[in-house]
Amino acid sequence: MAIRSRLLAPALALLLAIPLLAVAHQARPAPYGDHLTVPRTAPARVPHATPRLRTHGTALQAHDPRTGALRWRYAREGRRPLTSLHARGDVITLWDDGLVTATDGRTVRWHRALPAPGDWLPAHGGTGVLRPLGHGMLAVVTPRRVAAYRVADGDLRWVLPARDGCAFRPERAVHHSKTLVVAQPCPQAAWTAQLVALDDLGRIVPGRVRPRLEHPNPEKVLAQPR
Repeated sequence: MAIRSRLLAPALALLLAIPLLAVAHQARPAPYGDHLTVPRTAPARVPHATPRLRTHGTALQAHDPRTGALRWRYAREGRRPLTSLHARGDVITLWDDGLVTATDGRTVRWHRALPAPGDWLPAHGGTGVLRPLGHGMLAVVTPRRVAAYRVADGDLRWVLPARDGCAFRPERAVHHSKTLVVAQPCPQAAWTAQLVALDDLGRIVPGRVRPRLEHPNPEKVLAQPR
């Protein structure tokens, strides 16, 4: 009888601990302070129907383009969204702490942090920072560098640093056909050196040949400043 009691005591303790462990798991703070909510009354998803994005307070909201009904709401604790764009079914958002996120309205699929955002983001804001490059690629333009990420998984594909003594101007970047042209003002430099042409593979230079297979080398590429 004593042996049975000694065996039952740990088993009962384990059974009592399981609900407590479940509650503790649910009470854990979401990574990066994410709060993505989908209303029960959210309309059914329609293929190729791009939701309308709207910033409401400190949250980003997606609304049905036909009815205006709320599809989902995404917020981060203590943060606010600066700018967002659609990219291959995802919504890419830049936040005021320099974090870039991607959500499909069901989950937040990836997070990427910009280097030293406090040096420029508070004064600049998010104008022009997020730029689609085509072929499922996203450019994040900051004064010190341009980085390209694969939208599907947030994988960093290449980085182009600004020239010494120069800085990129995200708000002055423009798209021309499939090319992103970014201003890079440099003192005493020819105007041609102050414009940088980019696409999903990186900097466009004379004589560059586009490979038949996109991004055949899975390793990250550090583009040389020019």
